[in-house]
Amino acid sequence: MLEQAKDDLILVTGAGGFIGGHLVADLRRKGFTNIRAVDIKPLEHWYQRFDDVENITADLRLRDACFAAAKDARCIFNLAADMGGMGFIETHKAECMISVLINTHMLMAARAAGTERFFYSSSACVYAGYKQNDPNVTALKEEDAYPADAEDGYGWEKLFSERMCRHFMEDYGLTCRVARFHNVYGPYGTFDGGREKAPAAISRKVAQAKLTGRHEIEIWGDGHQTRSFMYIDDCLEGIYRITDSGIEYPINLGSAELVSINQLVDIVEEIAGVKLKRIYKLDAPQGVRGRNSDNTRIKAELGWEPSTPLREGMEKTYRWIFDELKAGRTDSVFTRDTIPAAAA
Repeated sequence: MLEQAKDDLILVTGAGGFIGGHLVADLRRKGFTNIRAVDIKPLEHWYQRFDDVENITADLRLRDACFAAAKDARCIFNLAADMGGMGFIETHKAECMISVLINTHMLMAARAAGTERFFYSSSACVYAGYKQNDPNVTALKEEDAYPADAEDGYGWEKLFSERMCRHFMEDYGLTCRVARFHNVYGPYGTFDGGREKAPAAISRKVAQAKLTGRHEIEIWGDGHQTRSFMYIDDCLEGIYRITDSGIEYPINLGSAELVSINQLVDIVEEIAGVKLKRIYKLDAPQGVRGRNSDNTRIKAELGWEPSTPLREGMEKTYRWIFDELKAGRTDSVFTRDTIPAAAA
């Protein structure tokens, strides 16, 4: 539970996206009444939005937009970034790097506003690539980010922004908390168009195969590459716990349940009740060969770790994507009606 007064102004950046939308929805459920939600997308393209929230469309790469957004904010959750799955971040490195302006300006704005707590969402993409060359990867500990060999573009931006948070704590006394997200998934997020991540992409492909009767699926890479995937509910709980904690260094926030992409396809096929012919696209972006979260430190610090079984979370994700496709919604960002305050 977030240790802020219910009427404190809470700012969520990236609020029109997947994690940000869920965070705003959950803060409302927890009784927080003064929420400012900011995203670069037009309001009609937000995945979740609410009438009783101050919803703002703004480009947070701009200094003035950050200062306006942070005005009077007691707690800031900075989730805003230009990012996506491997298909996006391997081909849009400059765009991903430009996101460094968001965190730089947001830190400056938080300091000026006298913000009490600043949460920054980093990524497992900061980890050294030379430690991720084997599908049977040794789970990554926090210290494995150095010597630095981050994911080119996106990972380097995240690593630099982590250091910015550290130095704003050291030099200015701004209380910053940093979590390294490991592959967050769930409903109400991107599932096609190039920015989607593996759980959503595979769910979409399996759902399309079932709806069309064309029982085959394209898999990027050979399917042996491994990852861990964290369900959105665990991500939110981790955000609150880390924000409220005394942890002054970046910490893993991810599931320790390692699976191969082939095994992930097995799970979704079982949920859908289909068996598909697999076509492997070996020249497609696929990232590192193996990545998993070592949760030793978060368990020691918080007595907690993400625990939603992948099968359970994927069933909810697949069912939502299947229903979206069946209803004819296939855009990567699609229009949703405003969700009334009483509906959440």
